[in-house]
Amino acid sequence: MLVLGAPPALANEAPSLRPITHEDLWLMRRVGAPVASPDGRWAVFSVLEPSYDEKSQVSDLFLVPTDGSAPPRRLTSTEGGESGVEWSPDSQRLVFSARREGDEAAQLYLLDLGGGEARRLTSLVNGARAPKFSPDGRRLVFSSSDYPGARSEADNRRLAAERKARQWNARIYEGFPIRNWDRWIDERKARLFVLDLDTYGSPAGEPRELLRDTKLVAQPGFAGRVGDSGETLEAVWTPDGAGLVFVASTDRNTAAYRFTSTQLWWVSAAGGEPRPLTRAPDSWAQPTFTADGRQLLATLERSTGKVYVNTELVALEWRSPAALAAGAESTLRAMPLTRMLDRSVTSFAPSADSRQVFFLAEEAGHETLFAAPLRGSGAAQRVIEMKEGVYSNLTIAQGAKSAVLLANFDSATRPPEVVRLDPARATHAPLTRFNVDRVQGIDLPPVRHFWFTSRKGRSIHNMLVLPPGFDASKKYPLFVVIHGGPHTMFRDQWFLRWNYHLLAAPGYVVLLTNYSGSTGFGEAAAQTIQGDPLRTAGDEINEAADVALRDNPFIDGSRQCAGGASYGGHLANWLQATTTRYRCLISHAGLVNLESQWGTSDTVYGREVNNGGPVWEQGPVWREQNPIRYAARFKTPTLVTIGEQDFRVPLNNSLEYWTVLQRQQVPSRLVVFPDENHWILKGENSRLFYGEIRDWLARWLGPTER
Repeated sequence: MLVLGAPPALANEAPSLRPITHEDLWLMRRVGAPVASPDGRWAVFSVLEPSYDEKSQVSDLFLVPTDGSAPPRRLTSTEGGESGVEWSPDSQRLVFSARREGDEAAQLYLLDLGGGEARRLTSLVNGARAPKFSPDGRRLVFSSSDYPGARSEADNRRLAAERKARQWNARIYEGFPIRNWDRWIDERKARLFVLDLDTYGSPAGEPRELLRDTKLVAQPGFAGRVGDSGETLEAVWTPDGAGLVFVASTDRNTAAYRFTSTQLWWVSAAGGEPRPLTRAPDSWAQPTFTADGRQLLATLERSTGKVYVNTELVALEWRSPAALAAGAESTLRAMPLTRMLDRSVTSFAPSADSRQVFFLAEEAGHETLFAAPLRGSGAAQRVIEMKEGVYSNLTIAQGAKSAVLLANFDSATRPPEVVRLDPARATHAPLTRFNVDRVQGIDLPPVRHFWFTSRKGRSIHNMLVLPPGFDASKKYPLFVVIHGGPHTMFRDQWFLRWNYHLLAAPGYVVLLTNYSGSTGFGEAAAQTIQGDPLRTAGDEINEAADVALRDNPFIDGSRQCAGGASYGGHLANWLQATTTRYRCLISHAGLVNLESQWGTSDTVYGREVNNGGPVWEQGPVWREQNPIRYAARFKTPTLVTIGEQDFRVPLNNSLEYWTVLQRQQVPSRLVVFPDENHWILKGENSRLFYGEIRDWLARWLGPTER
């Protein structure tokens, strides 16, 4: 029998590696956040199978045993993806929100793991989202929306039909805000519903709306969280099943002139006037009860007058609203859990024994696992010392006999997968391997970390990404990539929109700097950008390039370009105004005019505070750190890109920049994506976007190696 294989002389040689392509990046499966079953035996998660043709993309739910004894299996196979997946308390059923054939909007569906197809539970004209099972599994709470004046589902349907039939088309507002990211905020307001279920998990009657006609929802600033499917009220059941704790704002209408807040509220499962559990001006979110029901955990952002504060984790001593009403205190007593750690919490989950809470936080290019005690004294402690990658989307099985901690894990060289964390051994084991074969054969060198002390005495963290086929004896151009935010950080992660290795693939060294204002280095470090939005950060980017050149002789200092998106685009435009060291620049969704950005963005007050006062007072920042005021200096060739549906950095700023570049006769290229928002998310548009970056760098940097 003939066996085809490598020639004997080559059998032991390492396989050759190739650069990553856009097709490699785009077509890798995208593994979503795991949700652990209460008994700890299973995890459910979504997987998107991408395609350049959006109509051919598939997103389904998968199930995997948490002990790693079997590979994942597909649970759903329908058009449209599922969101808000929730387990029943007995770990036998799943509920989720999905828009399937015949649905006007996303509705709730229930899937019995014993067999059969998912059953539709709701048919509301404004859809249903964010479902949660009651502790006994016999009820669901979920979020939907009402049109103004609606007192029933019949009213909502009538009002929806009237709006569809009207001959005029206009948006009318009397207050702020009016837009969010890439969508206009409409007149519908978030509401909470409870749906009773029978023994078989079918609806036992119509959903009951809990908040209609209350004083709370009548307030002009009442609002939930704005999302793709409308406003959502994040809610959880109380341990006794008698009520719900939810998150809502009562001051969103003041967003034009002050910081707004979100509070925790309690409402009876039978309806009635909600009761506040926390107070403004601090903001609360992510309410989660411990398994023993004694504590309510939540995240807190303190109101300090600063543009940035850490997201803290707080334990609230749970007392029923009746007990609160009978006592001297009107709100819950709080115990801070992470304030002394000086890190911002991203996700958390209490342990099944209610003795501690595990949480994830950003730290110096990673996102790692920490734990804090819920009983007795003690400080939050790091559980895993990260040397590679990031964890995200932490979940814990609340009814398991042994600890079951799950999360996603990814790095700059590994796309996200589902893993099981082992706190005792400070490690994790993979439960999925959807993309392992896909990255084999691709040259993806690990990122290199380095630090330097800036001229202002600040310790600045950086990462360096080497090109494929790297040879230290050669010289490579430098591409300085600038992260957005500014209150985020470059992380050792797999990134779709600005993938480090795809940017480096033509033969560039990529420099990633966590400038002042970045998160993951303490609250004070992130706050340093207030009152100094561009100058110091821009200086640090240049200093980082100097250090990289000094310490890495394979970088060709005569060939440097820089670019970024969002705040990274702002800083790229600041570099245009302040230096000629770069052969070219790339600015995606970047402001060039602080004043017009303030007046047209979907968020305004934070910009006013960051810049030292309202624009009409013309304080120093408005005059001295506004790139367009230095237009006479603009000389560096620039690629300008923008999504036309971007309301965070609206199109006008890119057009202003383009006009100035053309007026100053600076070589430039403008690419506008009519159907994209703040990010380039469609496959063919993404391929063009990366191609434009590649061609622009090649045009101005010349050969990639010498």
